[in-house]
Amino acid sequence: MSLAVAIQMDPMEAVDIDADSTFVLALEAQARGHGLYHYLPNELSLQGGRVLARVRPLEVRRVAGDHFTLGEPALMDLATMDVVLMRQDPPFDMSYITATHLLEQIHPETLVVNDPAQVRNAPEKLFVTQFDDVMPATLISADRALIRAFRDKHKDIVLKPLFGNGGAGVFHLGPDDENINALLEMFTELYREPIIAQRYLPQVREGDKRIILIDGEPAGAVSRIPPAGEARANLHVGARAEPAKLTARERDICAAIGPTLSERGLIFVGIDVIGEYLTEINVTSPTGIQEINRFDNTKLEVPIWDAIERRHRAGPG
Repeated sequence: MSLAVAIQMDPMEAVDIDADSTFVLALEAQARGHGLYHYLPNELSLQGGRVLARVRPLEVRRVAGDHFTLGEPALMDLATMDVVLMRQDPPFDMSYITATHLLEQIHPETLVVNDPAQVRNAPEKLFVTQFDDVMPATLISADRALIRAFRDKHKDIVLKPLFGNGGAGVFHLGPDDENINALLEMFTELYREPIIAQRYLPQVREGDKRIILIDGEPAGAVSRIPPAGEARANLHVGARAEPAKLTARERDICAAIGPTLSERGLIFVGIDVIGEYLTEINVTSPTGIQEINRFDNTKLEVPIWDAIERRHRAGPG
């Protein structure tokens, strides 16, 4: 089976070939004989009922400094593609949401991964609240009195923006921290949305575990250990990756959410678990494949493409 695959992503020049999950997905697709096309999110258009993109044929290779070749751009109807991978990085802002509305017009006849309507309906810090029995105590609110009462009750809390990403704007507040009023003022000035207050989980010092689920089934995990003096376990703010296995509790969490992910067409998902609690469900542009591959001597891009091809063969409906 040879498929035409368009990848909606950020510029190829910025790709880290040793860390980027989209890069190894592209390598695997190319190895299977699929034709690859690249376009930027701002090259997506809607005209006369057709979803268009200015695409370039793409070739990839694992060669530092020479990892891709792009052909000449051409305006293409994305309905002529077999698969579109929606893989641009967050933030999950109105630009991102608009892209899901446009791609929804060609899905599922053209298979969009992940399902764009379900991506739009599953913001990472909101979707997790549908599984309340597996997440820590959480408040989503713009009401300062409620947030202060939440801190009074739980003592140690984390404040973070509702649609943030990559650990940006995440603050750990202890019970005697006098910065809470200043932080709430700052959040009010920066964001129109409510913010998240969550009970602080001290187990984060031992690692925030990223678990990859493929079509609802757990496929691998990696622990991200924050550096000393840092409450965020994001790799790009200095956390280190370490090998990880799933605990019984984590398998229970995956079993609780997996069927919903599969039913919604969320084929490639990354969840974050701290201690015994699910904190985020990442459906926009999950990462972690290459780190898990190195530690587990595996190739998660293979079962991901197996799942995509199964969905494509099954067709719409």
